Amino acid sequence: MSTDATALPHYTAAEKRQRIFAIVAASSGNLVEWFDFYVYAFSAIYFAPSFFPKSDPTAQLLNTAGVFAAGFLMRPIGGWLFGRLADKRGRKVSMVTSVLMMCGGSLLIASLPTYASIGAWAPALLLLARLIQGLSVGGEYGTTATYMSEVALRGQRGFFSSFQYVTLIGGQLLAVLLIVVLQQLLDEHELKAWGWRIPFVMGAITAVIALLLRRTLHETSTAETRANKEAGTIMGLLRHHRAAFLTVLGYTAGGSLIFYTFTTYMQKYLINSAGMSIKTASNVMTVCLLVFMCMQPLFGMLSDRIGRRTNMMLFGGLGAVATVPILTALQYVTSPFAAFALIVAALGIVSFYTSISGIVKAEMFPPEVRALGVGLAYAIANAIFGGSAEYVALGLKSIGHESAFYWYVTAMMVVAFLVSLRLPRHASYLHHDL
Repeated sequence: MSTDATALPHYTAAEKRQRIFAIVAASSGNLVEWFDFYVYAFSAIYFAPSFFPKSDPTAQLLNTAGVFAAGFLMRPIGGWLFGRLADKRGRKVSMVTSVLMMCGGSLLIASLPTYASIGAWAPALLLLARLIQGLSVGGEYGTTATYMSEVALRGQRGFFSSFQYVTLIGGQLLAVLLIVVLQQLLDEHELKAWGWRIPFVMGAITAVIALLLRRTLHETSTAETRANKEAGTIMGLLRHHRAAFLTVLGYTAGGSLIFYTFTTYMQKYLINSAGMSIKTASNVMTVCLLVFMCMQPLFGMLSDRIGRRTNMMLFGGLGAVATVPILTALQYVTSPFAAFALIVAALGIVSFYTSISGIVKAEMFPPEVRALGVGLAYAIANAIFGGSAEYVALGLKSIGHESAFYWYVTAMMVVAFLVSLRLPRHASYLHHDL
């Protein structure tokens, strides 16, 4: 039993309502941020020829995957910038600023001219827009994880914090669902000509709604912690919490890699490797993401019962054992139902990590460096391992060694398991907060 369930405070009905509303408001902004970020991955098949006019579809996807990865490279800067802002100026200021930047990036992509119109400036501006979005989402994760862990009801922090990934996956789900709807309304020529712009316009509009909701949030950090001379500083983080930082870095590397393998890359994998049609692959991934989203609160509740460390060890251990068999089977799958079953099995393993990803990191840092510690460690590992997942997978496929990618993911799962052994058996900081 996790000690998160011991010495529980008594919350009034008003306090419960306030905290639950805060989680909903923070989550809605998180959903919009990730919708805007992921819609790029799911619509890349349609807009790739407009920005990278090469005849080989794999080469086009490699170029768009490279831009996708470049957006991830901005995440460490975003994690540092917004983590510092959240620890020095407050969680609310940081969350409002990040959603504004994401809105701007989406508007830029939606209005971009193509390569045929402005030549090399088209992919260059696409890269710029992704860098802006990468900076924004790099700051989004750490601040939202911190905020939601601080407002969640004690004893149920695993459950309530799991809604960060409910909305993160929900953003992916809405992105792929919108593509599916557009596929029914428009033909492939229309989607490649102009239809791919629609999701980015919608993303910018919904970001404005998220901004209004986030402005209603109450601040969880205190004036005392914000005034701490080491608040939001890398020196303060590494001087006193280096071990925690390295631990978070270690298991986030594996967690990010396997997450992106079975979510954003999986659509392309089903098309390029399993030979499914674009529509069938999109339909399979839509249902898979819906199931994955619904799993999060269940696995979050489980962590409140068995502890975060046990959750993480199950994630690393099962991921190490099952990754190669599942990816190998998917390569030769012919039935969409079989593909669905295999992907859901993999996502069930990933859920041991994703459901508690935010809380397990937040529990390792004190409030004056919490947003920075969570955001920077996540962003670095995510940029190196998560953002490169598609590029590495497609690159290995292009040289005839696709199966090497399966073993690469497996190796990182072994690392995640070993690092999880270093996790404290009980949360140490959050019990003294709020």
